[in-house]
Formats: sequence, structure tokens, C-alpha cells
Amino acid sequence: MAEDDPIISGVPAAARTVDQAGLHEVRTGADQPWDPEDLAVAEGHDPTPKHVERSRRKLEELGPAAIEKTVP
Repeated sequence: MAEDDPIISGVPAAARTVDQAGLHEVRTGADQPWDPEDLAVAEGHDPTPKHVERSRRKLEELGPAAIEKTVP
């Protein structure tokens, strides 16, 4: 089945769950809470005050999209 193949579906099996109706749900990096420090490190920066502040602003302005752009 194509949707079971991560190469075909584009979603790795580890990132999928099945809901009560038997439908696949895609989990993303934004499904969990993120601190500005976490986002700074995920972007490859040291968690210096400058980078943490930049990440805090991104999280405030973009919400979960800030995470999705960095950690799909």
C-alpha cells in the first residue's frame, strides 16, 4: 500500500500515528512545546542571549510555523 511506504507517501513511518478511526495522523516537530532556547539550538546556534531573543520573537510572531520551518 502506497501510504505505508515513506518513500511514496513522503512521511516517515515514525512520524505517523493512527487515530481511532484508523486514519493516519502526521506528527510534526510543532506538536510539542518549544522554548526559545530549543529553537535556537535546533537552528544550529549557541543559546546566547542574542539567539534566544531572536528565537523568542520568531515563536511569538510565527507560532508553530517557526518550528515547522526548522524541524519539519
